[in-house]
Amino acid sequence: MANQGTARKTGLLEQINGPHHRAAVNIFALIVLAHWAEHLVQAFQIWGLGWARPQARGVLGMPFPWLVEQEWLHYGYALIMLVGFWVLRNGFVGQSRSWWMAAFWIQVWHHFEHLLLLLQWHSGIYLAGKAAPTSIIQLLVPRVELHLFYNAVVTLPMLVAMYYHLRPSRADAELMHCSCHSRPVGAAA
Repeated sequence: MANQGTARKTGLLEQINGPHHRAAVNIFALIVLAHWAEHLVQAFQIWGLGWARPQARGVLGMPFPWLVEQEWLHYGYALIMLVGFWVLRNGFVGQSRSWWMAAFWIQVWHHFEHLLLLLQWHSGIYLAGKAAPTSIIQLLVPRVELHLFYNAVVTLPMLVAMYYHLRPSRADAELMHCSCHSRPVGAAA
């Protein structure tokens, strides 16, 4: 019979934010990069190739045009990002956590805008009498440019957080519960 005092069962979130944090953050980063690729290809199709916006659908939208026309796809990505930031947050400490949470709060707004688009898409009632689902900031900035901006302002603090997480100060390294950083605790900053 195992000593129950020494055998500690850990939950999924503790595993994700502990020994499996590097893998989870890497998977999350791959999702972010794949999404960025879609937006960058779409931007290139518009400004590099001169395609009309409705024909500029990114990588997946070319063989599957119905995909990019579905608001649930865009909302789903915004939700995955929001959940990813929240689930992975406890693995970040100190300076990296501040940056990670800044990215999270920006994503909260981005998610809200996509929720608003999804609700309009389902109801058929569009903001400000527009002909299609429209987000609040989209009243001022076209959708392609707006989503490039949103993705940039979410990704930049995320990247800063990851930098500080992988290269923590001595004080932050001592607070970490994961093995993401490559510098041993006590090494020079």
